[in-house]
Amino acid sequence: MPQALINVLRCRALSVLVGLLLALAGALPAAADEDEAATWLERLGPALNMTSYRGVFVYARGENVHSMQIAHRYNNGVVEERLVLQDGGSGEIVRKGMNVVCVLPETGRVKLDQVIPSGPFAEAFTSQLMPVSRWYRAEMKGEDRVAGYEVVSVSLSSKDPYRYSHRLWLEKSTGLLVKSHVRNAEGEVLEQFQFTSLHIGEDIPDSEFKIRTQGREISRTLDEPTPTASVVQRMNGWQLGWRPEGFVPAAAPRSGKGQAVAFSDGLAAFSVFVEPAGPVTMPTGASKIGATTVYMHQVNEGDNAFLITVVGELPPQTARQVAESVRIEDSLALGAGES
Repeated sequence: MPQALINVLRCRALSVLVGLLLALAGALPAAADEDEAATWLERLGPALNMTSYRGVFVYARGENVHSMQIAHRYNNGVVEERLVLQDGGSGEIVRKGMNVVCVLPETGRVKLDQVIPSGPFAEAFTSQLMPVSRWYRAEMKGEDRVAGYEVVSVSLSSKDPYRYSHRLWLEKSTGLLVKSHVRNAEGEVLEQFQFTSLHIGEDIPDSEFKIRTQGREISRTLDEPTPTASVVQRMNGWQLGWRPEGFVPAAAPRSGKGQAVAFSDGLAAFSVFVEPAGPVTMPTGASKIGATTVYMHQVNEGDNAFLITVVGELPPQTARQVAESVRIEDSLALGAGES
C-alpha cells in the first residue's frame, strides 16, 4: 500500500473535519427548482472558513464513531483550527492556513500531505466551480434544530449509480455546516457528522490554537490547489481509461515512489495511486469503511508489476471500474526497476 495512503488512513479519524469544514464551496446547483438550495450552498462556502466557532462533534463511519473538540477562527485572512480527539486515545490536529499537523503521541507528529480528501470535503476542491447540478439533484428538505441552533436541510441526490448522495444541515444565520449524511442508493447512511455542542461567533484566544501534545515535529506547508493542466501532466507513464462522468483531475498529491492524481465532480472525490509493486504481495480487491472505499489492483507490464490503488468516497463497484481501467504506458516513467 502507498506510504502516503498509510499515513492518511492512520490519521483519517482525526483529520476528517479538517477537510470537512472546507467543503462544498464550489457546489452551485442551477436548475430552476433548485434556486433556494443553490442560495444556501452559496452561503456555505464563506461560512465554512470565515465563521468563528467552537464545539464538540461526533463523526461516524460504519461502526467507527469518534468524538472531537474543535476551535475554528478566521484571523487576519488565515484559517486557524484545532481539533482534539475526545475518545479512543489522545491526539490532535492543528491547522494554520495551509499548514496542517497531525499529532499522535505513540508515533510523533505526522504531517498531513494533500493526498486523500476526507470524503468529498477537501482543500483541493474548494476553489473549483463545477456544475454539481448535472450530477446531483438539489432540493430543500425543511427546517430543524441541531445543537440548539435553527437549521435548514438540503438534499443532494446522485443522478447515477457511480456516486453517493448527501444531506446537509446548515445553521440559518451563518450558513455553517452543522450536520451531514452520506447515503447510498438505498438511502442507508454510510457516514455522518453532527455537532453535539456548538457556540458560534465567539472571540477565541490564541491559546486555543497551540499544540499541546508532546511528540516529534514534522512540519511542511500544504501545496496550493494545482491547475488541471498541471495535474494531467503528472499522469506520466499511465492513463486512466474510465472514470465516472463529471470527475475531472483536481490535484496531484504526493505518493512517494510512483504517482497519484485526485479527481472531483465538485462534491465527491477520489484519488488514484500508481506505483511499482513491492517485494511483498499486497492483497487486492476492495475494502470499505463507511462511504470510503479502498480498491487495490495489480497490473503487469512486461517484467514489471504495478500496484493500482483507488481511494475515495465511491461505491465499491465504481472504484473497481476506475482501478481496472488504468493502463501502464511507460514503466520507466513510473520508476520501475529503480533501486
